[in-house]
Amino acid sequence: MEINTSNAIQDTLHQAKGDVGSDWIMHHILDSHQLDFAPFGSIQLPHLSLFGFDISITKHVVFLWIVAILLLITFKIAASAYKKSRIPHGFANFIEVLIVFVRDEIAKPTIGKGYEKFLPYLLTVFFFILFSNFIGLIPNGATVTSNISVTTTLAILSFIAVQAGGMMKNGVFGYFKGLIPSGVPAWLLPIMFIVEILGLFTKPFALAIRLFANMTAGHIVIFALIGLIFFMKTYFVAPVSVAFALFIYLLEILVALIQAYIFTMLSSLFIGMAVHQDH
Repeated sequence: MEINTSNAIQDTLHQAKGDVGSDWIMHHILDSHQLDFAPFGSIQLPHLSLFGFDISITKHVVFLWIVAILLLITFKIAASAYKKSRIPHGFANFIEVLIVFVRDEIAKPTIGKGYEKFLPYLLTVFFFILFSNFIGLIPNGATVTSNISVTTTLAILSFIAVQAGGMMKNGVFGYFKGLIPSGVPAWLLPIMFIVEILGLFTKPFALAIRLFANMTAGHIVIFALIGLIFFMKTYFVAPVSVAFALFIYLLEILVALIQAYIFTMLSSLFIGMAVHQDH
């Protein structure tokens, strides 16, 4: 790794002159091979390849590790608190509130009987998205949920959970048979089957795009508002730009919570629909 201070200073000067344009915004939104620590400099990340495949460590990969480590530390602290006392306090109590919320307000109502099997996955997804969203709001941080590869992977995992849950409860044949509504005319069965199969894939696709688009859009708006100061080359617009950027930033905090809830709730809802096809 190499600390590159001169490049960061040059980038800052270009931004101040308004010569960067939209590249400045995309530089902060997209994945990259360096970690920025503005205004102090940046760290170049190594480029790696294996059998011709690019497996380089990028900014989003680093923040994925950070999120994973924070999750392990968080639940280690919460678990340790339960060993000391049956009634945890402070931080452990706060984590318990979120866990109970996912269990009682998401898993139970949407899956119903047998929800316990899917609760560990739903909790993992909820806390991963929540931590990822909030870390992206920290200065020089990166929102990994604004990477389509990350949201697609999460959607694929939800897709696997949905199909596995449906097949375990109804059997492979019974699950696919249950996709077709009862009372459909025989000549419509081939068309309905194709439509329902396509529907299985559009659900995770919608999950991935919704999370990706919402987390990306907020950051673009914030950087665009701040960029108006440099693009218009006047400080008179600064109070308005900063005020609106601060408002969007506060709104992003709410969006970070809502998106974690929506992704988890929809995943749980799809699992419930697959498990209880007769309802």
